[in-house]
Amino acid sequence: MTVTEATHTKKATHTGHTRHTADATGATARTPVSQARAAQELDLKRGEFDLAVHLGLIETEQTAGAGGVSPRVRRGEIDRLRSLPGFPESLRDRVRTAGTAEGAALLGVSPVRFTGLARIGCVSPVAFYLNRYRAVVWLYRVEELLAFAAAEPDLVGGKSPAGMRAMLDAGTDWRARNWRSRRIDRLLNRTEDPWVRAALHASGLDPVQLAEVVDDPYERAYLARMRPDPVYGRPGSLAGKEAMAKLMLADDPDEILWRRVNLTLELDRARETRPAPRPGCASVPRRGREPAPGPGRESTPRTVPETAGRTGPAWRRTGARRQDPGRRLLARIGLRRPASRDH
Repeated sequence: MTVTEATHTKKATHTGHTRHTADATGATARTPVSQARAAQELDLKRGEFDLAVHLGLIETEQTAGAGGVSPRVRRGEIDRLRSLPGFPESLRDRVRTAGTAEGAALLGVSPVRFTGLARIGCVSPVAFYLNRYRAVVWLYRVEELLAFAAAEPDLVGGKSPAGMRAMLDAGTDWRARNWRSRRIDRLLNRTEDPWVRAALHASGLDPVQLAEVVDDPYERAYLARMRPDPVYGRPGSLAGKEAMAKLMLADDPDEILWRRVNLTLELDRARETRPAPRPGCASVPRRGREPAPGPGRESTPRTVPETAGRTGPAWRRTGARRQDPGRRLLARIGLRRPASRDH
């Protein structure tokens, strides 16, 4: 081989290697990253990252890997968030949460007054964790607390309305109920699959309630497969998992009614779309987790909202009735029309 031929061969080899390296680098740049890596690059703690995903502030996608299907974050999504004005503080501020003591300080009220406002639904928790005694510690979004204080200064700093005092004296506590409702509503906005939507409503019912609405065991098994992932907040003990599982279940007669109504409505749509898989029949593939909606993306709710029929804050209503879902529908889910009740 001549010197000239050797030189050309070396150049061709180097060019090919460079092109291969560039292709590999480009492919790596386009490859979605794990949630842990995304949290690190976005300068968020893992709890902050999980909350941001739950709130729809960070869009994820499902990617199949060696460990199965897991949510990952596209490089373009990370670049978009990093380019936001004021990053990373602006992103952190949107997921900043406060407990009772800090929330009370932000509103300039006592912890007792803050807890009362939360119990009657003036402010609703967005997350929680279990302390070492396995007691639920509610967390509130700071952005929402400040907005509430600006919108209702008299309620924050003035004398408690008579209706509010009556609710608290009666033992009203809507914190868990409102957290469940917000969580399910956000998950409903991520999917159009009627079986997934039905499973979200079913996740709020205990096995006895669920069996009364869905008498087909194959449909119940399919709904169990479609259920959302466990809530964020990783319990380290069996007792902790049991406490969290209990927190997921509706425990108020009105809340149970609305979950049953919406489950019935979604189940009708699901059956029209496709039947639940049965032994000996072609299996229906397990759903893939759908991405959280990006900014500005919303789906039209097709279920009866739990707040249907309310005309204003509970402490400002007297004798207000919820929207009647209909005698025939109530009969189908095995319940009578609830008596009028003041909240």
